[in-house]
Amino acid sequence: MPDESIPEPEPAVDAEIVEPKPESTVPVEPVDTGYTPGGVPTFESVREKIETRYGASIGAAELDAETPEGRSVAEQYDERQRAAAERLDQIREQMRKQSGESQ
Repeated sequence: MPDESIPEPEPAVDAEIVEPKPESTVPVEPVDTGYTPGGVPTFESVREKIETRYGASIGAAELDAETPEGRSVAEQYDERQRAAAERLDQIREQMRKQSGESQ
């Protein structure tokens, strides 16, 4: 291969030098990682994860119900519930007739 030389980068021309602030004026707040120093999850972090997952599942269910497929499934479920209620009424009526005949 031919000797390819990489050009040197040009130095920054309009750079501004910023002095760091003294440590005494910058308050340092502890970072909440969601874990104790022993590596155990905190109650807050666990609750936040549960609430996030619950919210996501509720949202997904609402979105699914708004699709044509979701409405179709809901309609099928409602139809089965109506059919089951009708059948149960028929069975109860038959049992009333049978108990009335035996007396």
